[in-house]
Amino acid sequence: MGYTPEDVLDIVEENSVELVDLKFMDFPGLWQHFTVPADKLTKEAFEEGFGFDGSSMRGWQKIFESDMLVVPDPGTAVLDPFYDITSVSLICDIYDPVTKERYARCPRFIASKAEAYLQSTGIADTVYFGPEAEFFILDDVRFDSKAHQAFYRIDSKEGFWNTGRREDPNLGYKPRFKEGYFPVPPHDSMANIRNEIVQVLGSLGVEVEAAHHEVATGGQMEIDLRFGPLLAMADKVMYYKYVVKNVARKHNKTATFMPKPLLGDNGSGMHVHVSLWSGDTPLFYGEGYANLSDLALHFVGGVLQHARALIALTNPTTNSFRRLVPGFEAPVNLAYSQRNRSAAIRIPVYSRVPQSKRIEFRCPDPSCNPYLAFTAILMAGIDGIQNKTDPGEPLDKDIYDLPPEELATVPAAPASLEEALKCLREDHEFLLKGDVFTEEVINAWIDYKMNCEVQEMRLRPHPFEFNLYYDV
Repeated sequence: MGYTPEDVLDIVEENSVELVDLKFMDFPGLWQHFTVPADKLTKEAFEEGFGFDGSSMRGWQKIFESDMLVVPDPGTAVLDPFYDITSVSLICDIYDPVTKERYARCPRFIASKAEAYLQSTGIADTVYFGPEAEFFILDDVRFDSKAHQAFYRIDSKEGFWNTGRREDPNLGYKPRFKEGYFPVPPHDSMANIRNEIVQVLGSLGVEVEAAHHEVATGGQMEIDLRFGPLLAMADKVMYYKYVVKNVARKHNKTATFMPKPLLGDNGSGMHVHVSLWSGDTPLFYGEGYANLSDLALHFVGGVLQHARALIALTNPTTNSFRRLVPGFEAPVNLAYSQRNRSAAIRIPVYSRVPQSKRIEFRCPDPSCNPYLAFTAILMAGIDGIQNKTDPGEPLDKDIYDLPPEELATVPAAPASLEEALKCLREDHEFLLKGDVFTEEVINAWIDYKMNCEVQEMRLRPHPFEFNLYYDV
C-alpha cells in the first residue's frame, strides 16, 4: 500500500486508533498476533520492533533461544474491520534480537528473497500471482481423536444430505452433489455473506476479480483475487483468509480452507495464475503453443520437472491428498494443456492478449503457506528458464479416454504427503539458489511435517477401517 511509518502514525492519529494488532506468519502457515496500545507504535518501533517468545511458535525456535522480534511493515497497515475498539493491523517480519538479522524461517523473508533473486537474474523485474482459493462455509463442525474414539461431523443447511431433515420448514433449495457451480439464490444461500466478504476485502485494499458458489454442495465458495507481486499477494491471501473466517463467524457460521472436508464431492483447491514481466512488458506472450513465449514454456518445463517436490509446499497436509486423487477432476497429471483441467498446468484460452497471458498451476490448495508456495513455484520456473527445460508435448487429449498404456507415460503427482516430502528431500537444489530457501529451512519443513503430521496420522486407527476390518 506504500505507506511510510509517518503515514501509519498519521492514520493512527486521524482515526483515533487505540490499539495496534501485530500479525505475523508461523512456519506451517497460520497467522499469529498480539496487540499493543497505540502509543507504543512509534517511528522507532518500525526499526526496533517488539519482543515475543519464538519458542511457542510451531516449527520455530528452541526454548533456550526463544527471544525474537516482530518488526511491523508500514506498507501493510489497515484499519482492522473486526475489532470493537478501533485498531490498526500491521503484518510483521521476524528478526533475531541479538544479530538484528532477518529470521531464516520467517516466510515473508523467504518470499522477499525470492523477489530479489528474480531481479538479480535479469530474467524479469516482477512475478505476478493470481490465486483462486476455494473454501467451505459451514453451520456446524465437531471432531475428536482419543485413544478409544475418533470422529468428525460437519453440517450445512445447504448440504444436499439435509433435503429430508425437519427444519420447520425445510425449503428444499440445497445444491445437489457436484451441482453447486453458479446457481442463483435461493440455491446460493451464501450470496449475501460472500458479497459482504468482497466488500470487507475491498475496504482493506484487496481487489477481487470474481466471487461465486463453487461446485460442491454444503457451502463451497470461491473468491478470486486480482493478481499482484509475490510478497504483496501472499499478504493479501492472509487477509483474505482472515476476512472469510471472521465474516463467517459474524454470521454464526464457520469457514474452512481444508482441502477435502467432504466425501463424494469436490475438494477445495487454489489454482495459481503466474506471469513474468519486465517493466511494462509481459514476458509470457509469444508465438509458441497457446501463444506462449519460449521463456514461458521453459518456466512451465521447470514447474513440471520439480512438481513432485513443489507439492510438498503447495499441498502440505495429509488431507491435501484426499483431493489429489487420480480419476477425478483433480490435477494429478504433471503435464500442460490449453483446456484440459486434469492437467497440472493449464493455459487459459481467454488470455490471448499479451497483457493477460499467463499459466495456471492447478495442483496447489489453500492449506499452503502462500509465501512458501508462491516462492517455490517461482524458483522452479526460474530453474526451468535458466536450463531451457523442455516441457514436452501438451496433453490436449481427454485423460479419461486414454488407454492405460498411454496414461502410464504421464507423470503423476505424489499420492501422499510422505511421498511428496521424500521428493522434496531428493529435489530441492533449485530452491537454494540465491539463498532463497536454505538447507536448514528445507530440513526443518520436512522434519516438522513428518513428525507432527505424517507420523501422527500413521499412529491412529481410521474410522473407516472399522467398516473394513472389525469382523476379520
